[in-house]
Amino acid sequence: MSSNIRYTLLSLRDLAASIGPFVLFTALLLALTYWWLDPNPPKRVVLATGPAQSAYDEFGKRYAQALSRYGITVELLPSQGSSANLDLLRTGQADLGFVQGGSADIGYDDDESVSSLGSLFVEPLWLFYREETALRLRGTPTIQSLGELVGWRVNVGTAGSGVPRLFSTLLDVNRIDRQQLSLSELEQTPATVAFLNGEIDALVFASAPESLMVQMLLQSPGIRLLNFAQSEAYSRRFGYLTPVVLPQGVVDLSKNIPERDMHLVASTTSMLAGAKTHPAILQLFAQTATQLHGSGSWFNRAREYPSLEHSEVPLSPEAVRAIKNGPPFLQRYLPFWLANLVERMWLSMGLILVVALPLSRIVPPLYTFRIRSRVFRWYAELRSIEQRHLDRNEAATPVAELLDQLDRLESRVEQVVVPLSHTDELYALRSNIGLVRKKLTRQG
Repeated sequence: MSSNIRYTLLSLRDLAASIGPFVLFTALLLALTYWWLDPNPPKRVVLATGPAQSAYDEFGKRYAQALSRYGITVELLPSQGSSANLDLLRTGQADLGFVQGGSADIGYDDDESVSSLGSLFVEPLWLFYREETALRLRGTPTIQSLGELVGWRVNVGTAGSGVPRLFSTLLDVNRIDRQQLSLSELEQTPATVAFLNGEIDALVFASAPESLMVQMLLQSPGIRLLNFAQSEAYSRRFGYLTPVVLPQGVVDLSKNIPERDMHLVASTTSMLAGAKTHPAILQLFAQTATQLHGSGSWFNRAREYPSLEHSEVPLSPEAVRAIKNGPPFLQRYLPFWLANLVERMWLSMGLILVVALPLSRIVPPLYTFRIRSRVFRWYAELRSIEQRHLDRNEAATPVAELLDQLDRLESRVEQVVVPLSHTDELYALRSNIGLVRKKLTRQG
C-alpha cells in the first residue's frame, strides 16, 4: 500500500513539474490582463454636490448611504452648485457631480472630459417674490411676467450655481436689460434670510422640490411664486428646458397650496462623471439612480427617471446598460466584487483560454519526456562502456575496470524511481546492462 502511494505521489510530482511552466504562463497572462483592465473599482470616490440643505446635498447623502453597502466610501464635496461641479469634474477634483442642464458652458460635441449617467430629476427655476413689493411697485399683489421685475432687487444666486447664466438667458429672450434690475449673487441661505426680511424683492434659484428651502417658501405668508405662462415656448426655444406644472393643492391639500396650477420651466439635472472614473463606479451609481429617482414626484411619474434623454454630453455606455437592463445577471446572485470581476474579465479570460488550450497539448509529451529522460540518459554511459571494450587499440581500457564502471552504473540505476506506467523502460535498461556485463565477462 505504501509503495503504491509512493508511486502515485511520484507521478503527481512529475505531472506538476510538467504543468508548472504552462500554469505559470497562464497566470502571468491573467495578471497582465488584470493589471490592464483594472476590473475592481476604487474604495473611495468624490461626489460634488452643492450648498448645504440643497437638493444636491440631500441626494448626495442618499448616494453615500446606498454605495456604502458595496464597501465604497462616497466623499461628499460641497460646492456653490452646478457650474462649480463641472469645474471640479474637469480638473479631476471630483469623480462625479450633479450638473444642471443649460447652467454651464458645456456641449455634446466638444466636451470629452465628462460623460453623463443620465438625467436624474427635473429642477424647476423657482422665482419667489414679495407681495408687498408687487403692491408697492405694480399696484397688484401678483406679477405675470419677467418684464414686471424691472426696478426690483433680485438675487440670482452665486456664479457657481449656474442660475445666473440661466436667468440671464431668460432676460435676453425677453429683451430685458440687466441694468434695469438690481441683481445680486448671494448664497442661497443668506439670500433667503434677506428676502424674508424684505432686503431683497425677489429670489431666483433652481432646485428639486425635495429642497427644504422650496418647501418652506411655498408655505410662507406674503411670498408668491411666479407663474411662467410661456413655459412651453421656453422649452421650444431651449432644448435643455422642460415645461412642468405644479398642480393645485400638491403642497398642502388642506390649505390648497398652491391655489391654482403653476406653470414653471425646469432643466434636467444629470449625474456627470469625469473621464477617469472607474466603469464599475459608473455602473453602481447608475443602478443606484434607478432606486433613488425612480419613484414619482411633483413633476414626474414613477419610473420616468433616470432618463437617457436631454443629455448635453455623451452618455456613459455603463449607465445606458444599467438604466435599460438593470443589474447584470451575475450581480443578482453573486457578491458585487465577484460578479464585477467576472463581467469585466470574461472576454479576456476567453481569449487567454483560446491561447492556452493549444499550448496545453505539450503537457503530456513533456511529462513523458521527463520520465523517460531518467532512464534514457544512462544509455549514453552504457554505450560508452561497451564502445571502449570494442576498441582494440593499445590504449583500450582493461575489462576489469569496465566491469567496475558497469557495477557503479547499475548501482545508480537501481536508485532510479519511475511511475509504474514506465517501469518497462527501467527494466529494459537493467536488462541491457546485464547483456553488456555478459559480453565483457565472456570476452575478458
